[in-house]
Amino acid sequence: MDTATPNAEDGFDLDPVEVRVLGVLIEKAFITPDSYPLSINALTAGCNQLTAREPVMALGERDVQDAIDRLCARRLVTKRDQSGARVAKYEHQVRLRYSLPPPEQAVLSTLLLRGAQTPGEIRSRCERLHRFDDTQAIEAVLEHLSDKFPPMVAALPRAPGTKEIRYMHLMGGHAALQEAIEAQSAGANGGGSRGRNAELEDEVRRLREELEALKLDFAAFRRQFE
Repeated sequence: MDTATPNAEDGFDLDPVEVRVLGVLIEKAFITPDSYPLSINALTAGCNQLTAREPVMALGERDVQDAIDRLCARRLVTKRDQSGARVAKYEHQVRLRYSLPPPEQAVLSTLLLRGAQTPGEIRSRCERLHRFDDTQAIEAVLEHLSDKFPPMVAALPRAPGTKEIRYMHLMGGHAALQEAIEAQSAGANGGGSRGRNAELEDEVRRLREELEALKLDFAAFRRQFE
């Protein structure tokens, strides 16, 4: 995948709250379809979850409503009018706006909610949204998302001392991408011991991903006999 930095005018410049709200809307469409679309109250709770969120946020309903209003103006979110509903509810329009099938929505949501990740991390964290057979399937999705216009995903330059490439969403625009690249570079330049630590961390991450993959395969095997 091309790691060239996209141009600032490529079309996305969501702020962190908008990114979180959009990620939650996509995620909840998968895992809580019976209570979807979401009210502002439910959206706020989803944004402030302590698990599966990096970073953890503490947003108020006003913060979330303001972000929803901006996303509606961008036509990334719409208000769903339901007869008898006492509160307004909202749904994302990413699938329609960018022709994203469920696997691509799942990967994008995971990146929006968890930040830059390796294909193995994305695969294990996407399990509740969409099951991928292997990391090659994840890489194919990442490739397609990077080829969209404007591109929605990019590969970060490989950090010294690491073996795997990490990918991040581009919904935050050029500035957010540059910030991530600079932060990764600053961490890698912390000295020789830091490079060795990064290598060890990468190895631990790889082993964890392999363990998660084995767990997923075993779960799939068990389901054949249920």
